[in-house]
Formats: sequence, structure tokens, C-alpha cells
Amino acid sequence: MPSSSIRDNLVAVKQQISEAAVQAGRAPEEIQLIAVSKTRSLDEVKSAIDAGQLDFGENTMQDALSKIPELRQYDPRWHFIGHLQSKKARQIPGNFHWVHSVDSLKLAQKLSNAMVNAGEAGSINCLVQVNVSAEESKSGLNKSEVLFFMDELLQLELPHINWRGLMTIGVQGDDDQTRAAFAELRRMLHQCQNEFGQAEFDQLSMGMSHDYPIAIEEGSTMVRVGTAIFGARQAR
Repeated sequence: MPSSSIRDNLVAVKQQISEAAVQAGRAPEEIQLIAVSKTRSLDEVKSAIDAGQLDFGENTMQDALSKIPELRQYDPRWHFIGHLQSKKARQIPGNFHWVHSVDSLKLAQKLSNAMVNAGEAGSINCLVQVNVSAEESKSGLNKSEVLFFMDELLQLELPHINWRGLMTIGVQGDDDQTRAAFAELRRMLHQCQNEFGQAEFDQLSMGMSHDYPIAIEEGSTMVRVGTAIFGARQAR
């Protein structure tokens, strides 16, 4: 897509984020826009960076690592938003700032070990993925597992991991079910905050190109938008 179109699309998406936030009685600054750059070219991502976008989401390690080293000079923030195999956790340190898709204790431990082994002084921000709609095609914990999982997770006291909140994916093509799922994730976040008292556990990653205004109305703090910024993906 031409750089001018990407720039115009970013302006339009940010405007819609602002309008949805105001409608919900929220400040637009509360919502972080993550441009989903999976399958996009280096030039397309560079165009988005030139237009002021610095947070990008990737779904696969192979695709991500074809871009991240080439764009380090611009200092973007990379979010891993797809299903992450525990054997690939070692590639997270030094490449990603956020992982949105932690859904097992094994993966959490692998991420912590990877940070230790890489000699990383800082921490990586992680979200727990929840399959709120209980769809077989989606990864994530069942709703009933979240509190028990968080209890086990926090007891491990894993070094170099900041547990920051929850993530989910809406129901394709059904706004009512999607809104209900987003509202449920917000309820679960509040339940975790009350149960465990984690001050930084305050992020809700929910909302994509087709449903991010609904997500913002239901409390999302991070929206993952690809098509609305870069256009429809080309078949490979």
C-alpha cells in the first residue's frame, strides 16, 4: 500500500479511537494502538513508522524476525500477539517488549528462563490470553481457569516478567457476542485486581480492525489493528 494511504489510514483509525473513547467517557490517551504488521513488507512498516506509529504486533516469529533487525534504528516497540510455542520463547528477549499470548505455566517459565539466559537486565511485559468465547479455533485459558492460573503464576515469582493484564479475541461477525466477551474480560481483570492486588495488572488487549470501537467502549487499553491501517492482506 502507498505510504500516503497508510498515513491517511492511521489518522482515520486514531480519530475513531478518540471518538470511541470520548463516547465511553474515557481519555483517548488511555488506549494504545498496536499496528498489526504480520505479513506486511518492510516498506509498509517503515511507512507507518514515518507516520508516527511505533507499536507493532507480530503473530509468528519467522515473519517478525525478518523485520525487527532491519528496523532497530527507529526503536519501535514490538508486541508478540500470536500463539507462542514455548520452544520459541528464547527468541523473545532483545526482540519483543510485550507478549500478549501467555496461556500456560510452561510458557511463562520458558519466557522467564529466556530472559535470565539472555542476561536481560530489564523485564518483559506479559498478558494472559483468555478464550472468553470458548471457541475451539482460539488459544487461551477458559474463563473458569483464570483465577487459579493467576494464583499459580504469581506464586512462581518468575524473574524478569511483569504481569500486566489480559488479552482476548472477539467473535468474528457477531457484535453482541463480541461486546459480551469484552465486558467479561474487563470483569475478569477487575476480579484479578481485587484478588491479587497487583498494581500494574491493568491492561486489556482486545479489539481488532472489525471491532476495536466496541472494545474501547468496553474498557480496552490496547487495540490490535492491521487491515484498517495497511489494507487487506494479499494472498500468498
